[in-house]
Amino acid sequence: MKQFKKGEIPDLSYQLAVKKPIPLRFIQMREPFEVETMHGTFRGKAGDYLMVGMEGELYPCDKTIFEKNYEVLQPASSSL
Repeated sequence: MKQFKKGEIPDLSYQLAVKKPIPLRFIQMREPFEVETMHGTFRGKAGDYLMVGMEGELYPCDKTIFEKNYEVLQPASSSL
């Protein structure tokens, strides 16, 4: 079994890929919240986002992570 260590990128022939744009529903929460996910119960802080995944699953997303990784589509679509 091959083992890979944290922080060390193995010298392999990598290909490049871009993650598909998948629109998600979300709302920024004004107060702290808890949400049951498929991995247990998680908490979000005021200002974090409540996300709805492709399979209808709910999960919190930290405000900083959301703002780094997501672009808000305008206008909001209610068909998702």
